[in-house]
Amino acid sequence: MTQQGPTLSELTEFAVQLARRAGEVTLEYFRHGVEADLKADGTPVTAADRGAEELLRREIGARFPADGIVGEEFGADAGESGRVWILDPIDGTRSFVHGVPLYGVLVGLEIGGETALGVIHLPALGETVWACSGGGCWWNGARAGVSQVGDLGRGLVTTSDVPTDGRLDRLFAAAGLRRTWGDCYGYALVATGRAEAMIDPVVAVWDVAAVKPIIEEAGGRFTDLHGRSGIRGGSAVGTNGLVHDAVLGLVKG
Repeated sequence: MTQQGPTLSELTEFAVQLARRAGEVTLEYFRHGVEADLKADGTPVTAADRGAEELLRREIGARFPADGIVGEEFGADAGESGRVWILDPIDGTRSFVHGVPLYGVLVGLEIGGETALGVIHLPALGETVWACSGGGCWWNGARAGVSQVGDLGRGLVTTSDVPTDGRLDRLFAAAGLRRTWGDCYGYALVATGRAEAMIDPVVAVWDVAAVKPIIEEAGGRFTDLHGRSGIRGGSAVGTNGLVHDAVLGLVKG
């Protein structure tokens, strides 16, 4: 008899528990403070980033040794199962270092090159948002969905940072409310109906692999700044879907 592989539901349950365990690692540092080093690209990294990703990799390797892994801190390990886990142990390291609780652990999974599930765990807030393809979006165990606000002038737009080149000026002027509640927290707000749009002019694959299925399963829309679906466009826009075209139009100018 051929042994069946894990179901998507089982993989999702594993990912949720794994993200929460990695979050516990980060909290040990968050509560007591941690120094940051600079990587070659100028972005910060801490012992908490490394420790959390080491846990994620160790547990995935033990449970699914044939799976590939891509992580922000330790690169890519090839697999042969057709599944690739994409990890960001601390999304929002700058916030984390400053003691701001809006950072998160991101666990995403691609199967056959398509995003299949995602988890955003916000350890310091005690919130977890997750989704898998066809399974809907969930927020701390309850179904979650995007807002039904179709007028950008009544919507909340969030971003990780404000570019100095003015790319987002028109969008911010049109939005009803603007906040830099960024990184994965902004996408969690969109997926749970608390914000209408989150925009990131610059992202890496580990920043958004978990986000795309969450936004889409919540009923929203996820693209890059050019309106292309996927997680490798180098930028990201996640919205409730109703304001998406308006957001893209304002950003494109």
